[in-house]
Amino acid sequence: MEGVRSYERSLARSRTARRRTDRPDVFTLHGREWDLLDDVFAPPFSPSTGVAMELLGLTPGGRPLAQGAFLEVGCGTGVIGVSAALTGCDRVVATDINRNAVRNTALNAVRHGVSGRVRAVHSDLFAALPAAERFDTVYWHSNFVMAPPAYRYRDVHEQAYVDPGYAAHLRYLREAPLRLTENGRVLLHFSSRGDLSYLRRCLAEDGRELAAVEATTVQEGPDRVEYTLLELI
Repeated sequence: MEGVRSYERSLARSRTARRRTDRPDVFTLHGREWDLLDDVFAPPFSPSTGVAMELLGLTPGGRPLAQGAFLEVGCGTGVIGVSAALTGCDRVVATDINRNAVRNTALNAVRHGVSGRVRAVHSDLFAALPAAERFDTVYWHSNFVMAPPAYRYRDVHEQAYVDPGYAAHLRYLREAPLRLTENGRVLLHFSSRGDLSYLRRCLAEDGRELAAVEATTVQEGPDRVEYTLLELI
């Protein structure tokens, strides 16, 4: 398990995915084509995004968990947010700390004809959103590998892979409920590469819990990795 959770291995995956000579400009995922810009997390090189679509019911013919207003934090290429619009969400806001990811999401919203319902915003979690804006679902496809608290990112691409000291995770879990409608829900895409027990211990201190909604296990090279869709209770 320690090898799977190694932040150094995750950073190595970041470097490889960023520099691969076969990195495409357009890729296909679950039967749809998507634009991919430089320095944005590349779904062709990891099953994580495709698995997230399945867990959320966002694949063609799936049963989507989210309806109404949907906020995607860490949107990357925009696959999740755009798919949410395509499967029935009437308002989607997609944020990312990476400006190229924001551009990438906007491109894919245009590609799939939902630019009128998808707004891409450059933001560190919720910082750039209007204070009064509320959502029926808040979702983060997180950078679930924990790096040492003192680690400093060398480029923006690494921010999609590791979270030093889980500072961003704890902010997300503290601030996301403030962005919900009355019956809204907070979701977190996580994996066995992360330290779920640590997050649960932190949440238990103020009486909260992360409950599994859906889960699946896939083989990634030498590792079997479990992906879980969690809900904040």
